[in-house]
Amino acid sequence: MTSDLFSRGVIMAMLAMVGIVVVSNITVQFPINDWLTWGAFAYPVSFLITDLSNRMFGPAKARRVVYAGFAVGVLLSALFATPRIAVASGTAFLLAQLLDVTVFHRLRRQQWWKAPLVSSSLASTTDTFLFFSLAFVGTGLPWVTWGIGDLAVKLAVALAMLLPYGVLRHRLPVWSPSRL
Repeated sequence: MTSDLFSRGVIMAMLAMVGIVVVSNITVQFPINDWLTWGAFAYPVSFLITDLSNRMFGPAKARRVVYAGFAVGVLLSALFATPRIAVASGTAFLLAQLLDVTVFHRLRRQQWWKAPLVSSSLASTTDTFLFFSLAFVGTGLPWVTWGIGDLAVKLAVALAMLLPYGVLRHRLPVWSPSRL
């Protein structure tokens, strides 16, 4: 029974990750102004999913959630966004999310807020730089200002995501190496 619940939890995290990636890749194509696209508001939720997966299932299963989000997200994004955005998103997503898993895991025993805030902030910075440079360089679009605006929103959302993380961390099981 616990194994079934555990497996369902990983599958739910994978589905949530795929959904966030697809929504983000569609909405990043719609600028709000020269500083922001709508994708800036959706994508940072992926770091909450990664951090909760890491907390509940450990780094190995969190990486599986990332790989599922990457594989299915890129395929679906290729259908709903441009191929260039799908490739840029996949590259930035994979590297940033794996960085998030590693940093979160290393900080997990410190104050409750440190692991999600530091890992999400570092990963958001990595993701933003990679995505915007790969997706938009040479297009004539204001990708540098979009990147700056996007990063500002991602960092603000990383801070805001501490609230649901703080609430959920008391309600969800915690991974430990003995739970393998």
